Amino acid sequence: MRIEQLQAFLSVAETGSFQAAAQQCAVTQSTVSRQVQALEAELDAPLFHRGAQAKLTVAGERLLPKARRIYQDWMQVSKDIADLMAGKQPELCVAAIQSVCATVLPPVLQQFCSEYPQVQLRVTALGSDRSLKVLRDGLVDLAIVMDNPRLTTQPEMVVTPLFTETIEVLMAGNHDLARQPAISWEMLARYPQIIFKDGYGMARLVQQQFQDRGEVFNPAMELNTLDAFRGVIRQGNFIALLPQSALADCHDDPTLAVRPTEAPVLTRSVVLVTTRDRLVIPPIQRFHDLVQSLATPIRLRPAAVSYS
Repeated sequence: MRIEQLQAFLSVAETGSFQAAAQQCAVTQSTVSRQVQALEAELDAPLFHRGAQAKLTVAGERLLPKARRIYQDWMQVSKDIADLMAGKQPELCVAAIQSVCATVLPPVLQQFCSEYPQVQLRVTALGSDRSLKVLRDGLVDLAIVMDNPRLTTQPEMVVTPLFTETIEVLMAGNHDLARQPAISWEMLARYPQIIFKDGYGMARLVQQQFQDRGEVFNPAMELNTLDAFRGVIRQGNFIALLPQSALADCHDDPTLAVRPTEAPVLTRSVVLVTTRDRLVIPPIQRFHDLVQSLATPIRLRPAAVSYS
């Protein structure tokens, strides 16, 4: 069944004439006849009594309301897709790791909103694993995450590198380690650590580093917001290994201290992920381009060795 066949059928039913239906559809009368005949052959039933006026048969009467509904739905979805491809979408959804939401995305969001005021932005801070899951499930249009090739191997995924940043140590301003210019991994193993909850790539990255070095990994608490990290660390002997973009606001806080690690320096790579079909939609493509051009990490220093 073709949409042109339904259109011809509906036009004949409405006008009562194959000739008038042809004029309404802007085709020849023979074309309308062929379309209706093909539909009758497919349904194995006559749809019209042919005479001075074309009248619906019992089968035609049964088909008419459903044909109208199918045709209306088709025209609506055709318009919706045309609007989508023309950039007329009501919202754009983004999932991103917290440090990116706080420090990297603000100029991107401001520029995008000025260019697409009719598109509502929805930005959600999630861990990398969760961000990629909601992207795969079609709940967001783009994800900005810590690179994890294991989760982005699908051929429809488009992965765009953004930047690489080093991992540093956050501690209380009066912590014993705050007197050190750089912290060795052996020293880090002696202190209880706060880590991100499961689903955040940072937890895996840090744990793997300790395992590779044969050091004890001592996670004492799991949290999922940067504010919670800072609040707890101010109060005691805990430390946390965090990326530089997450520590941007900590350098000027006298109650906190940030120190680099000794070699090997741990890094993470941040990437922008979407799917090929989404990347051809104008607002999504523009957001993608803006992230590439405007997403500048804050206070990043060059790293020596990458384990991302």
